[in-house]
Amino acid sequence: MRLAAWALPVFALVLLRAAPASAQAAQATTCNVTLPNGVTALGQDPTPHAHGTEALAVLLWPDGTVTFRPGGPGGVEPDGALTMKFPWHRGVRGRLEIDGRRLDKPERAVRSLVAPGYGEVGFQSTLIAFPSAGCWEVTGRVADTTLTFVVNVVKIGSGPTPWRRVP
Repeated sequence: MRLAAWALPVFALVLLRAAPASAQAAQATTCNVTLPNGVTALGQDPTPHAHGTEALAVLLWPDGTVTFRPGGPGGVEPDGALTMKFPWHRGVRGRLEIDGRRLDKPERAVRSLVAPGYGEVGFQSTLIAFPSAGCWEVTGRVADTTLTFVVNVVKIGSGPTPWRRVP
C-alpha cells in the first residue's frame, strides 16, 4: 500500500507535537552523566549500579538519569525540591558529607541527609534533595577521600507524591 503524498508531512507533524517526551531525552544528552563503573568499597563484590573506588562508592541509576514521576520513587519537599535515596559504602572511617551544585544553570546547592546510626565504616543511607530538575554534580567526602558523580534529574508531571511529614 502506497502512502499518500500528504502522509509523510502529517506523520512528521505528529512526531514534532510529541516533542515533550523526546525533549526529556534531548535534555539527558546535554548532561555528561556519570555511568556506574561497577566498583564497590570494602572489596565487596562488584555490582553493575555501583560507582566509586575501594575507599568510597555509591549506587547510581543505570543511565545516569534520576527520574521523578507520579507513582515513582523519591519525593517532593514542600519547597519543591526533589528528594531521592542514595546508598553509599565507606571503605574508610569517618562521617560522610555530601554537597552538590547544578551545572547547567545557577541554582541553590543540593541538601542532604546522612542518616545516623550506621557507624563510621560500611553502608550509609542518605537522602539527596535537588532543588530542581537539571544537570547536577554531587560530591561525597569521608576524611580525605572524595567521590564525585554527575546525574541528570528529570521531573515528569508533578513528580512523585509529596513527602508527608510526621508531626
